Amino acid sequence: MTTSVDRPQTDAERTVSVTVNGVPREATVPVRRVLSDLLRDDLGLTGTHVGCAHGVCGSCTVMVDGDPVRSCLVLAVQVQGASVTTVEGLAREDERGGQVLHPVQEAFRECHALQCGYCTPGFLVTIAAGLEARDAAEEISEEEVDELVGGNLCRCTGYANIKKAVRHAAATMRDGQ
Repeated sequence: MTTSVDRPQTDAERTVSVTVNGVPREATVPVRRVLSDLLRDDLGLTGTHVGCAHGVCGSCTVMVDGDPVRSCLVLAVQVQGASVTTVEGLAREDERGGQVLHPVQEAFRECHALQCGYCTPGFLVTIAAGLEARDAAEEISEEEVDELVGGNLCRCTGYANIKKAVRHAAATMRDGQ
């Protein structure tokens, strides 16, 4: 099987070197390829979902150098040299090599904050970035919860359990668990 890395580069292509979920990766892609397509099609990381392809729904949200971005709106060449975290990269390894869910992932599981799951990766990444950027010692306000979930669309849940999961994850992170 030939991958994009195996092809010779043309004027309409660029080799992009990026660290994804802590792993250095490289791919030769068309200059107009968006980051979501690089992640899904070239690197095989299909956890990032593309819903609207216009930056409205938030399903494709990933972190670039710690900031949440809509990967359907960012060209792959724009992340040259950056660090990208996808939903697959939120969990961490424990000392025995097993996976430990991020507090937001665990909260979504515990609070039943998903139904069909299509929007879930974008919510998880957006909320994780937001909670990691705030002072964990302070209790989260309802306005902060609304702001964290306000930029992502879900057609199934009605947001009640998603907001509950945000509060649960914030409390877990505050308590250092």
